[in-house]
Amino acid sequence: MRKLLAPSLLGVLLAGTAPLLSTPALAANAREANAPAPILTTTEARDVWTHAEPEAARVTHVSLDLDVDFASKTLAGTATLDVLADADAREIVLDVKDMTIASVTDGKGTPLAYTLGKPDNDELGAALTVQLDGAKQVRVTYRTSPKASALQWLPPEMTFGKTQPYLYSQGQAIHNRSWVPTQDSPGIRQTWDATLRVPGNLVAVMSAEKLSGDTGEALPDGRRAFRFRMDKPVPPYLIAFAVGDLKFKSLGPRSGVWTEAPMLEKAAYEFADVEKMIDAASALYGPYRWGRYDMLLLPPAFPYGGMENPMLTFLTPTIVTGDRSNTDVVAHELAHSWSGNLVTNATWSDSWLNEGFTTYFENRIMEALYGKERAAMYADLDWDSMMRDIAAMGDAMKPGMTAAPSRLHGNPGEGELDYTKGSNFLRMLETRLGRKAWDAYLTSYFDRHAFQPQTTAGFLADLRERMLKDKPDTELALQLDRWAYGAGVPDNAVHVKSTTLAQVDELLSGFEAGGPVSAIGTQGWSTQQWLRFLNGLPRELSQERLRELDEGLTLSNSENAYVQSAWFELAIVNRYEPAFPAMAEFVGRIGRGLLVYPIYQRLMQQEGWGPDKARAIFATARPTYHPETAAGIARILGE
Repeated sequence: MRKLLAPSLLGVLLAGTAPLLSTPALAANAREANAPAPILTTTEARDVWTHAEPEAARVTHVSLDLDVDFASKTLAGTATLDVLADADAREIVLDVKDMTIASVTDGKGTPLAYTLGKPDNDELGAALTVQLDGAKQVRVTYRTSPKASALQWLPPEMTFGKTQPYLYSQGQAIHNRSWVPTQDSPGIRQTWDATLRVPGNLVAVMSAEKLSGDTGEALPDGRRAFRFRMDKPVPPYLIAFAVGDLKFKSLGPRSGVWTEAPMLEKAAYEFADVEKMIDAASALYGPYRWGRYDMLLLPPAFPYGGMENPMLTFLTPTIVTGDRSNTDVVAHELAHSWSGNLVTNATWSDSWLNEGFTTYFENRIMEALYGKERAAMYADLDWDSMMRDIAAMGDAMKPGMTAAPSRLHGNPGEGELDYTKGSNFLRMLETRLGRKAWDAYLTSYFDRHAFQPQTTAGFLADLRERMLKDKPDTELALQLDRWAYGAGVPDNAVHVKSTTLAQVDELLSGFEAGGPVSAIGTQGWSTQQWLRFLNGLPRELSQERLRELDEGLTLSNSENAYVQSAWFELAIVNRYEPAFPAMAEFVGRIGRGLLVYPIYQRLMQQEGWGPDKARAIFATARPTYHPETAAGIARILGE
């Protein structure tokens, strides 16, 4: 997932980061997907984002039985948790947020004493501490809040079909505690099953195996029940669902796409290569272990490019541009089936283990299917993004700081360095160690650590043991610790350059020299070419040059959301008023943080002109955003 960590959590995250001195020790040595997954017990694996104490008592399975009520915008029912506890454990601690707890019992219905603590803050929620009294199961009866941070309830007018409401969940990083009372930490993997009862004219889908077909089971009261099962232990942020007027189209024996009827054929065309992607990924780093790979194309309010929910990737409609140039997002979410879903960062301090590995893997999939030059375009743009983020973080250093927050372990801060610096780290390893040897290692790594959590220290220890033992000179040249724990980019980084984007650079030079926009031939340009051009334009342009660009290239009214977002950033820094109506419409229609956050950030930087505009737009658009997107924009606006 293209994910930005909340700035307000940086202090919590970094405060919980300890020196990495030891190789992660497993509390258990589980290898099979149906066995309880291990818990990492070393200092660096301590998760400061959970109230759970899994060394004493942990959840191994979650069974959900829930009613979906659009009228009250709540879920209500039970979560039955299987508990694995030490012999002397008296209690289990769960994560909850904005829930009404009706009762807590054991699996047979005997009441269990519990306490619900006060919320730590708006993001961490509260601890639900249950006295076990020997119970192996805990059943929580509860109702969610209409403001549950994982859930977005969309009215019909915010959907493609415009006739039925829509609901979806987004759990990463710590939002699922707002609808599932469990131990909400990526290092505490759990199997799960669920029954959802929904209005009879709607369909429910989940990130799991369907047990009741595509249409569910009719109930006497007119509703329909949908049952699901995930028999592999997953981090709880990957429990996901959606309910809407959904249709399905098969794309192959293992794959298909769910979406609303108006988008079904467009989505099927855009994602037609997904079976080839699965084959390419499996050929690179081992078998796909999740059965089906279906996709759900959501309404525009979805806050991310994609979310790697197992068996059902969630995708933004902003990647559907008719030319398949943004299917790297699909490759990215598919790659998470290995890096992230199969081997998962134990805490969010090491999220680069999910995202950096996946961005590297995504690029290898694109190379295998479409050739080195197309892969080079993505890698070259990632390099640009990495350097912009590092420069911005250096500029933002505060007095007393000894290093910019651009290391991998411990959260690199705002931007996408988990993705870009993380993937460049792996590309450097491939280049220095040789692709054949590196691929063999990575295949082995995914297999040996399958269905387990991991830390930066654990990965580096494994790499040193498997690839660098008795090779001190090679290890020294790799600068492993500087990559993982140091600021900036080491001098052995690999900048892959695209010849296609170099041609765009030549056009940019011509424009900067005073050449006309009419000399820029954009016919057939991919999104990547557009981004190179727009991001490469001088940040200071005359109103006349901006008008020439806007009218000559149809930028304000482009059908490509990536193009619009990049253009609006340039328009804002030059206070180009003619773009403002289209920009206001754009941020009120698109909920993807990657595309709207920069617009609000640029507006807030334009003192005396932009902040009032940003606040006015947000006041109107806020109801259309997912709670996390709204919270992120509120932070940008200083609210």
